[in-house]
Amino acid sequence: MPINSFLYPGVKVPPPFSVTNSLRFDDGSSEYLHRTPSSSGSSTNWTYSVWAKRSASISGDQRLLSNGNQQGSGSQDTGIIFLTDDTIRFDIYDSGTTRGNIDTKRTFRDLGAWYHFVFVWNSSSSTSTMNGSATDRMQIWVNGVQETELTGHTGSAPTIPAQDANDPNTNSTSYAMRIGTRATNQYFNGYIAEAVFVDGQSLGASSFGEFDEDSPTIWKPKDVSGLSLGTNGFYLDFEDSSSLGNDASGSNNLTVVNLTSVDQTTDTPTNNFCTLNFLDNYYQAATFSEGNCKIVTAGSSNTASTLGTFGVNKGKWFWEAKFVSDSQGSSYGVIGIEGAQVTSATDALLEGTQSYGLYLNDGKIWTNNSSNNHGAHIDLNAIIGVALDLDNNRIYFSKDGQWGDGSGNWDEASPNNYLSVTAAASVALGNYFPAHGDWSSGTIGWEVNFGNPVYSISSGNADANGYGNFEYAVPSGYYSLCSKNLAEFG
Repeated sequence: MPINSFLYPGVKVPPPFSVTNSLRFDDGSSEYLHRTPSSSGSSTNWTYSVWAKRSASISGDQRLLSNGNQQGSGSQDTGIIFLTDDTIRFDIYDSGTTRGNIDTKRTFRDLGAWYHFVFVWNSSSSTSTMNGSATDRMQIWVNGVQETELTGHTGSAPTIPAQDANDPNTNSTSYAMRIGTRATNQYFNGYIAEAVFVDGQSLGASSFGEFDEDSPTIWKPKDVSGLSLGTNGFYLDFEDSSSLGNDASGSNNLTVVNLTSVDQTTDTPTNNFCTLNFLDNYYQAATFSEGNCKIVTAGSSNTASTLGTFGVNKGKWFWEAKFVSDSQGSSYGVIGIEGAQVTSATDALLEGTQSYGLYLNDGKIWTNNSSNNHGAHIDLNAIIGVALDLDNNRIYFSKDGQWGDGSGNWDEASPNNYLSVTAAASVALGNYFPAHGDWSSGTIGWEVNFGNPVYSISSGNADANGYGNFEYAVPSGYYSLCSKNLAEFG
């Protein structure tokens, strides 16, 4: 039981453990980390723990971890894989022979949530009794609970490892370990935090996380810096932007491929940030990338939008979005809020009765096909700021740090001119969601920054709580859309 500082005022209670950074992976950029061991480690006993937040699905499988050469019919492949049906496969393959294989029956489709996964290879265990479809020799843990409803390849039974079966791929000096790819394909799309590999030990989920005392259904990270990680173990906390593959536990650094400092984010399991919602968009063929913070619309509709993962019904909130592409060159992009589900073009920004959007072509705020003067026309590469005040039911917009004056100009230093919005309690969803899209038959590109930017920031501005990273100053009293702020103000 933790010490109560009110009962024992002389005792300092340490703050809860907080994860500072994650790394954002984008399959279109072929991003990954890798390391080939210089010394052999255990082939019968290892553990991999990782926190992951998925992004938009792609056509193929996605790798959290892989070891081996993964080439040709004689491939060596140890893989931890998100399959295209959103299940997870843990598979060890040795030149035509499956040493062990388990697939979850459960799917992992929540693109706005962080999951904690622990994978254990323990072929040295003498226990082979099945728990459901699981075995002590090969385990998957999700958010503190071991998966027991398992299957094998193509719906067959799991392949249970023989006692003392070798994993010839992991901890071998012959093969690379890769995070985020198979070799040249199956790139991961999303965020990874607190990646810990333990050589020579089988550790359960409780070594890496714990249930929250006040909310016992919530699984949270805990400090792992004191763990013994073995010969080839490493701990990636992604805190060093100049060395993203740095092993915080010692010398087993990983080499970084195509990842840069802009891929380091503060979107973490202890402070989850809003992103665009791949599952709540009218552009079914739109392209999502950069951890669901970039969208290029498909041009299949002349009015549509994509919502964010966080909805709010009170408080004051701020985000930015960079207007990065326009196939028609006429600034047909739209940014604003939606209070109704996006199911058709008639629900879209500018046209719906529960939507409020800035139309870049004329710089006006539109709702229900009616417009109000705000600023002027907006060209490519402008950064739009949105200030949503649901304590007073108002919305404001800025262009490159200057706010609309209500008369067709962007020349105000602070948000003063607004459009009134219907109270959130009176809209269909009971919340307003950030929304981005276009009002054209072409394609529009947005890079959306809820505090976790995908574009380079030249100045750097956080909210009053110190959260988020924005190009322009956050207006006084407004906050970024992240879980810590929602817990306080939402």
